Amino acid sequence: MSFRRQLAIAMAAFTLAACTAISTTPTTPTTEAPKTTEVKSMLWVGNSFFYYNNSMHGHVRNLLAAVGKTGSKGYRGTSATISGSGLNWHDVEAYLKPGGVGSYSFVAGNEVKFNTFDKPFDAVMMMDCSQCPIHPKLQPLFFEYAKKDSEIARRHGAEPIFFMSWAYADKPQMTEQLAAEYVKAGKENNALVVPAGLAFANSLSKRPDIVLNVSDKRHPTLAGTYLAACTVLASVYKQNPVGNKYTAGLPQDVATYLQNVAWDATQAFQAKEGRGSLQ
Repeated sequence: MSFRRQLAIAMAAFTLAACTAISTTPTTPTTEAPKTTEVKSMLWVGNSFFYYNNSMHGHVRNLLAAVGKTGSKGYRGTSATISGSGLNWHDVEAYLKPGGVGSYSFVAGNEVKFNTFDKPFDAVMMMDCSQCPIHPKLQPLFFEYAKKDSEIARRHGAEPIFFMSWAYADKPQMTEQLAAEYVKAGKENNALVVPAGLAFANSLSKRPDIVLNVSDKRHPTLAGTYLAACTVLASVYKQNPVGNKYTAGLPQDVATYLQNVAWDATQAFQAKEGRGSLQ
């Protein structure tokens, strides 16, 4: 066989291999998922602040159930948390891939139910590590991944939401610092911000006897988780928690107080900062 003939065969084989490699490279969906108009399903991306006290998303589900917003109406929440994590630890693209998170669930009788959705989630709730947004070395990562993950969420038809975390019990100055950075991230990405940190500060200013942090001064007590869950109910679902029958086992007067704090903090914050693209 001539050298020219051998060269032609080699070039053809190389071209075929290149085309094969290109065709098997993962791509984003070519069809755009429907835009969120109502949050019925939400992915919670965060850390132990979310999963303490049997997971905040479970308390939000119970609050929604008390006002008839779950069950047959299709409301659901899924928590994807890593202990101590910042946003840069999470692969949000992988969480939202078809057939992945939320593709099956456990129902009555511990049966497995396979789910089919037009998109995986309506919204993605994101929280960075407790210091990341204000840490001099980690702050750039907060804004980088806030933007990156917001774009990923929207590409999959979900609205990004930022969860403003609270100050450490012995560092109350963190409240305003964290609030400023979460508001900035919300504005830059046209995203809703849940003002849980402001609700914590408001509660402690009036009722310091209601302890919101455990002994490590960071993580939430049950009252702290409940207050944050009520703030999510008010912010994301636009439901007034005042009078909600679900109290997470807290004394009725404590639950009622926290419900009012959550509603007042949310109303004041959104009147000033808006709701981003999630109207």
